[in-house]
Amino acid sequence: QVQLVESGGGLVQAGGSLRLSCAASGRTFRSYAIGWFRQAPGKEREGVSCISSNGGRTVHADSVKGRFTISRDNAKNTIHLQMNSLKPEDTAVYYCAAQFYENFLPRCVSSAFHSWGQGTQVTVSS
Repeated sequence: QVQLVESGGGLVQAGGSLRLSCAASGRTFRSYAIGWFRQAPGKEREGVSCISSNGGRTVHADSVKGRFTISRDNAKNTIHLQMNSLKPEDTAVYYCAAQFYENFLPRCVSSAFHSWGQGTQVTVSS
């Protein structure tokens, strides 16, 4: 099992950028697929971007394609979400999640992941 701690959220103007980080503990981190999810007030949690354990496969939601990039550094047990060209509709609490899927990328849905961080708030002003 891994423990996850997100950081990097904040307030940014539309068109700006933020880089979220997720620090993971656990010696088997490199065997876990990782996902970034977000939840806005009154809305269901949605998958934003997911990455396979070896970083070879990524998937992004249509709403963030071309703007967000997910990456991981297994040597440092960290995952990043680079968010560019931010829009007010990107405002949400962003969560990092992990699940043991060695070299396999499941669907980027919350039900496929069972270890979650506490979340970090991202607010994009218009």
